[in-house]
Amino acid sequence: MINADRLWNRLMELGEIGKQPSGGVTRLSFTKEERAAKEKVASYMKEAGLTVYEDAVGNLIGRKEGKEKDAPVVLVGSHIDSVYNGGMFDGPLGVLSAVEVLQTMNERGVETKHPIEVVAFTDEEGARFSFGMIGSRGMAGTLSEEELVHQDKNGVSIAEAMKEAGLNPSEIGKAARRKGSVKAYVELHIEQGRVLEEANLPVGIVTGIAGLVWVKFTVEGKAEHAGATPMPIRRDPLVAAAQIIQMIEQEAKKTGTTVGTVGQMKVFPGGINIIPAKVEFSLDLRDIDATVRDHVLQSIIEQAQKIGKERNVLVNVELLQEMPPVLCSELVQNAAKEACGQLGLDIFSLPSGASHDGVQLARLCPIGMIFVRSKDGVSHNPEEWSSKEDCAAGANVLYHTVLRLAMGE
Repeated sequence: MINADRLWNRLMELGEIGKQPSGGVTRLSFTKEERAAKEKVASYMKEAGLTVYEDAVGNLIGRKEGKEKDAPVVLVGSHIDSVYNGGMFDGPLGVLSAVEVLQTMNERGVETKHPIEVVAFTDEEGARFSFGMIGSRGMAGTLSEEELVHQDKNGVSIAEAMKEAGLNPSEIGKAARRKGSVKAYVELHIEQGRVLEEANLPVGIVTGIAGLVWVKFTVEGKAEHAGATPMPIRRDPLVAAAQIIQMIEQEAKKTGTTVGTVGQMKVFPGGINIIPAKVEFSLDLRDIDATVRDHVLQSIIEQAQKIGKERNVLVNVELLQEMPPVLCSELVQNAAKEACGQLGLDIFSLPSGASHDGVQLARLCPIGMIFVRSKDGVSHNPEEWSSKEDCAAGANVLYHTVLRLAMGE
């Protein structure tokens, strides 16, 4: 169906832009590397016969007209920005597969009722400004000028970076699509986990995207001399933090669906011979069911406070960010299931633990995702890999899924 060699060669070519000595890829939003990547993808879009443009937040879009130009558009795509030293498949596979789908349609003379647009969203990852999904927020109409104050490590704000890229921050509202103008959004993406690999399957259909909550814990005790302070009278916040972290793991395991991760920790003052005065650490908690996730979080907070009292330390909890879970629409899931059946692939459903642009677009239109098997479940890492055969299988499922959506009512 699709041209597997062309798709693979483009993935490899794009992977050279922003490539690091480690072999990883760094392409942050509104940088020269991202601009070079956009220009490369735009050239692929033009080769595919698409009309190419960028919107007010920098989303790169390639459009194939439908028989009914005013019919709601079918959106398909992903992102081409990366985390620091990331892989070459996370994001680009979805964008380049979408381009390949439309190029194949044009080569075969396929006309659809609905227009189809490939979109490479601006800054899905949030690696540069610690604030992501800028492009999908803009398209969904939920991005505000107030949020453009987020800064990178050099003190450059999103608004300033946009201006440097030739965009006008005061015009971000022009990127918003009106309700009813988009029929559905479909994204092909690597799984970033091991579920498909464990099932020995190349492709899966996503049922929903887990909702996350980010929390900052601060545990305060008393800094004292490591040698002169007897163990029974210490107020050591690091020991309390360690106990809380172990408890977080236990609570997350209880539901069978919740995942909890402590990925950051700071110890103050940090001397080898000083009992710490304060410890800060993060919690990333996710579940496909917001009620379950929130129940787990409440239990964690209550037990953390109890541990603090038992160890005579102060525990403070600050909510940093919250995103609700999003269910994938039956419309897209059914189209993907039919596509798998047509191609002779097993129909296998699974949730997404990672967040994606679809979380934002769910406010605008029905959304759905197709996953491709990830080797060893590795992602956001130079070792990230999906085989040529699996990428082609995913792109073929995407082809038939998009075709069904764009042909139908």
